[in-house]
Order: sequence, then C-alpha cells, then structure tokens
Amino acid sequence: MDIMTTQSISAVKYEAIVQEDGHIELQVPFAPGRRVVVFVLQEQEEPDTFSDLTHAAASSLAFWDHPFDDEDWNND
Repeated sequence: MDIMTTQSISAVKYEAIVQEDGHIELQVPFAPGRRVVVFVLQEQEEPDTFSDLTHAAASSLAFWDHPFDDEDWNND
C-alpha cells in the first residue's frame, strides 16, 4: 500500500485597489525569494436583492399569462 503525504499550503486574502498604472502593491507574510502563485479576481458588486426578488416575482407571473389556459379555465 502506498502512503501519500500531503503538504500544507498557506493562503492569504487581500483586497486591493488597482492603481492608475494597473499595479497592485501588497505586503505579504512570505520570505523574500519564496515562490508564490497569485490569483486575481475582480470583486463582484453586491447584488441588488430587491431587484432580484422583483424579477423572480414578475417571471413567475408570466407563467399564468397563457391564452390556452385562460380559455380552458374561464370556460364555464
């Protein structure tokens, strides 16, 4: 049976503002010369929850606006 060893990886999270020249400067807790991998993600704007709820409610009402169903249900 092979035994796999795992290595712990340190991770840190920073929030920064991109400068006019497109640079971001960060002070990191790693030793000079240490190799790191950097992922850069654009921050998502906070969603407008009320707008999402309004859209969901309106889209749900469209289901009921169907002429064939109206004819069947309203035919007394």
